[in-house]
Amino acid sequence: MMMTELEKLKAGLPYDFTSPELDDIKRRALNKCQTLNAVDVLEVSKRQDAIRDLFGSAGDNPNVFPVFNCDNGKNIHVGKQFLMNYNGTILDVEKVEIGDYVMIGPNTLISTVNHPLSPKGRRQNLGIAKPIKIGNDVWIGGNVTILAGVTIGNNVVVAAGAVVNKDVPDNSLVGGVPARIIKTLENDID
Repeated sequence: MMMTELEKLKAGLPYDFTSPELDDIKRRALNKCQTLNAVDVLEVSKRQDAIRDLFGSAGDNPNVFPVFNCDNGKNIHVGKQFLMNYNGTILDVEKVEIGDYVMIGPNTLISTVNHPLSPKGRRQNLGIAKPIKIGNDVWIGGNVTILAGVTIGNNVVVAAGAVVNKDVPDNSLVGGVPARIIKTLENDID
């Protein structure tokens, strides 16, 4: 039996990102992003309702500033006191799990999607998706890129402009392109 493109994606296989099935999901997400972005930032309750309508789940007091964009929305799960600053993008073709007390700086990209290195695969519109997980008490600076398949631990600071392409352990400050550990951080809440 033939797998749908969504089934291929869920199985971790290359999928056609232009399939009608996935286009429908993107259009729904774009519509809900437009709704969220149109709500005045001072209308906190209405913005939180729009976030909860767009995301798969959200803890207490989620805050997402405009302009926000995503591919699905329902694959985004955030904990309590989540903050995403201006011009954030989450390409959530796969699951994005974000813990409690996470602050994300402006112009940040979190991308669960990648593409083949071969021109043939790219001409076939193939995507390859891997989930991203971000722990609790994480501060992600502005202009950061987090790539597919990355897990970021608890009590992590990602310096502005970093490109995170591999896992980051708990209690770390990382920065650079590609991001590397700069120092170990104290965890003063345990």
